[in-house]
Amino acid sequence: MAKLHSSFALFSICHILFTSGVFSATFTIVNQCSYTVWPGILSGAGTPPLSSTGFALQTGESTAIPVPTAWSGRLWGRTFCTIDSTTGKFTCATGDCGSSTIQCSGSGGAPPATLAEFTLNGAGGLDFYDVSLVDGYNLPMLVVPQGGTGGGNCTATGCVVDLNGSCPSELRVMSDGGAENVACKSACDAFGDPQHCCSGAYATPDTCKPTYFSEYFKSACPRAYSYAYDDGSSTFTCASADYVITFCPTPATSQKSSGSQQNQEATTVSLVSSGSNLTCIPSLFITGFIAILAIVWRLW
Repeated sequence: MAKLHSSFALFSICHILFTSGVFSATFTIVNQCSYTVWPGILSGAGTPPLSSTGFALQTGESTAIPVPTAWSGRLWGRTFCTIDSTTGKFTCATGDCGSSTIQCSGSGGAPPATLAEFTLNGAGGLDFYDVSLVDGYNLPMLVVPQGGTGGGNCTATGCVVDLNGSCPSELRVMSDGGAENVACKSACDAFGDPQHCCSGAYATPDTCKPTYFSEYFKSACPRAYSYAYDDGSSTFTCASADYVITFCPTPATSQKSSGSQQNQEATTVSLVSSGSNLTCIPSLFITGFIAILAIVWRLW
């Protein structure tokens, strides 16, 4: 009878864990850039924060983060970050979230920044995801669904070319010393007018149309959002998938030097550098499984 009770308890626990959506997805964030990237993560309104909202990734490193069911939010990479030796304040030249620490703690990244945006388990049980250049661009990014089933197109998306070198002069963000272009503003950020910001008289899909500057981003990265109403070619869906988000995916060619290939998305990329240091945060699945074993041991 004791075994019967323990078996029933095990079944009940497994049923709760696997049907309540506790184990939703895993984001694996990879840095293939030749420099350190500090990812920032912001959860949407009404969704819980993830286990980390900001951290450092050295070249070749990767971190896996469990994501709860029905999560929505955005992820971006911060670059050229430093800690003030006097005040201890942490700041970044691009994507800074203004928290003064490595953790963003509920703050978004300052534009310009390349964004990965997610709504998991949305309408019809589908995940909706995109890579957006609406707030500008600071580094190449690729989002690849893995293991998706049950619906959606599960298409890889992103902007895999380096646009900083070819950024129009009106949109350039230069380093403190002025020697290097470190990011590319959106036209809205650069000019602030309703036409480029899709505001005022241009606040509808019928009145807000692509501009010269949004077409610059779109021609280089055809799957990425280039302006506010670029939904048709830039939003993708999948179901029951994990996601690999890679900064500077290989090949991350410069648009300036890529010649006739500058308008083509790379079809194959290496998601993890050989010999990379893989750092994982324990997943909820493993934690739940260990808890089940502990309970069964006590009951048996």
